[in-house]
Amino acid sequence: MTDAGPEDRDVVLVGGGVMSATLGVLLSELEPDWTITVVERLDAAGLESSSAWNNAGTGHAGLCEFNYTPLRPDGTVDVSAAVQIGAQFLTSLTLWAHLVERGLLGAPGDFIRSVPHLGLGRGDEGVAYLRARWEALRDHPLFAGQEFSDDPAVLAGWLPLVFDQRTPGQPIAATRSAQGTDVDFGVLTRRLLSALAARGADVRFGRETRGLRRSGDRWHLDVRDRRTGARRQLRTPYVFVGAGGGTLPLLQAARVPEVRRYGVFPISGQFLRTDRPELVAAHRAKLYGHAAPGAPPISVPHLDRRVVEGRDHLLFGPFAAFSPRFLTQGRLTDLVRSVRRGNLPTLLAAARDNRSLMAYLVRQLRQTPQDRIAALAEFVPSVRAEDWELITAGQRVQVLKTTEGRGSMVGFGTELVTSAGGSLAALLGASPGASTAAATMVDVLAASFPARTAAWGPRLRELAPSADTVHGWDSAQLAANVHHARAVLQLTPVRPGEATA
Repeated sequence: MTDAGPEDRDVVLVGGGVMSATLGVLLSELEPDWTITVVERLDAAGLESSSAWNNAGTGHAGLCEFNYTPLRPDGTVDVSAAVQIGAQFLTSLTLWAHLVERGLLGAPGDFIRSVPHLGLGRGDEGVAYLRARWEALRDHPLFAGQEFSDDPAVLAGWLPLVFDQRTPGQPIAATRSAQGTDVDFGVLTRRLLSALAARGADVRFGRETRGLRRSGDRWHLDVRDRRTGARRQLRTPYVFVGAGGGTLPLLQAARVPEVRRYGVFPISGQFLRTDRPELVAAHRAKLYGHAAPGAPPISVPHLDRRVVEGRDHLLFGPFAAFSPRFLTQGRLTDLVRSVRRGNLPTLLAAARDNRSLMAYLVRQLRQTPQDRIAALAEFVPSVRAEDWELITAGQRVQVLKTTEGRGSMVGFGTELVTSAGGSLAALLGASPGASTAAATMVDVLAASFPARTAAWGPRLRELAPSADTVHGWDSAQLAANVHHARAVLQLTPVRPGEATA
């Protein structure tokens, strides 16, 4: 049953995750008189990819993630992606600090805390790569203060759990940045949406967007109450779809031409988890290693300290799993229903041109519990299987598209799609995801509202300076802004002369 007459709104945001929450807050700051509605199919905010247990919680700043610094054919390290991600994370820090200063996000320690970020290089090649990575980054202001060591005594001090019972004499090295962070994006999302609601926005949970169509100069959304079955139509000149794995099916149903050739492939992640106090006390860090040969970039193994609901845990993974669902609470038919005539060539090309990835996924699906413990033992030689449990950590969709005749995966960042003159914007993809939400939403605003960019510019640069703005700061300005944001968020202060995001 549909109520008579649509509701007119200036903005409708589909999805109650960190992306929609961030965009809503920015729009409420820039245009406080606009009417904004957020529609979320689940009964609370941040329960899918933004949930603390559905992501690693790493405040991705390029400090330790090797997949953002690939080796070039000449043996040098390309650090451009790491620098970009570091700048994007500073955008997020700046926005969060601004909101904390105004009392809109509560205590910052509830959603962000300092946790050192380390990279681990093993074997002669791994150590050489790690040293080259460190040398390529250490003079950049966003990475100043990062340390490198191959001294076993120093490494044991940095990583007591990792070096307990480790066989001596193996080539091994690590980099360490004390300015790393652990972020609970679920708590952050709920705080952002609460701040948005306090400014008059309408946040509706348990509402599923069942239809989206363009009529004249307005988008019409058919929204269903999942509890009562009642339907209501929303009408708006601007809609943003930040529904994670649910984004592509909704855009396909709306026949948005820009996504006609896109495909997606679902990947589920699993982690080993422990909360044993002696283990947590021996590893207060996020430690990233190398991806296995043929493995996708999102498979980089890491051993992370997490704080969720005030309790300390360690997580190790990810281990790939498979489900045809696009969301943890999605449908078993999601994958099949996403295959269309327009994207079938892309899906076939991706299968043809990514055989090593398919082989990796098959190997992962065949893993036994003993195989997973053996992988953890490479990081924690003293591991005991009974101390760890296997958990499923969310559902992702890997974006597929055709590039120069080859089926390729969008490995990093999110794919921004705009349609109908910018009146619709949507995000596909995940990594590095939530950490870059503020910078990504600044890009969404620029793509969606080009006529307002000049008027919004000064306020946006204050709230959430774009990555390009960060790149334009000199060292002194960068250091001052980093210091201020970190001080407000009660994070480990940057030592004098350093400016690490």
